[in-house]
Amino acid sequence: RSVGSKNNERLEFLGDSLINYVIAEVVFHRFPLLNEGELSRVRSNLVRSETLADLGMDLDISEHLILGIGERKSGGRHRRSVIADSVEALAGAILLDGGFEEARKAILSWYSKQFAQLSEDLAQKDPKTQIQEYAQARGLGLPIYEVDSIEGEPHELQYFVTCRIGTDITVGRGSGSSRQAAEQQAAARVLADL
Repeated sequence: RSVGSKNNERLEFLGDSLINYVIAEVVFHRFPLLNEGELSRVRSNLVRSETLADLGMDLDISEHLILGIGERKSGGRHRRSVIADSVEALAGAILLDGGFEEARKAILSWYSKQFAQLSEDLAQKDPKTQIQEYAQARGLGLPIYEVDSIEGEPHELQYFVTCRIGTDITVGRGSGSSRQAAEQQAAARVLADL
């Protein structure tokens, strides 16, 4: 978008849906005994922004991005969210240019490393969901996540987050390259203490 009105956001929209479908189909066939919620969690782990950014890094996509001046100066070329969005746009472009089978082949190729390590463990609820369910079941209210600090260069930010639940204030601290990742780590630490 930083380039102007002629950008790839519409392709990103298309690619997002396509990647979700291709991954859902793989997960559906790979794990015939998982229920819908478990299948959704496995798919969600595979199509989340962090995974897409990793795929984009493997594809060296950042070197081919066309960015506006401000985005270039702020390190957008290496921003993981921009790289993840670009992977989705690339999938959409392949779909329009080569058709569904070519796009499907590309996506399956990109995910070959993830598929080699794919297990039912991804069907487990993530720590934030587990903490929320734990707290609500005990009448402790929703967990509170606070960003303590954000450090690093614009393209390599590190988030530091605290998670608190209940009246006795159970605390867990986490860090990560995104706020979401830091919150997950903080929630995992609270779970470990509980």
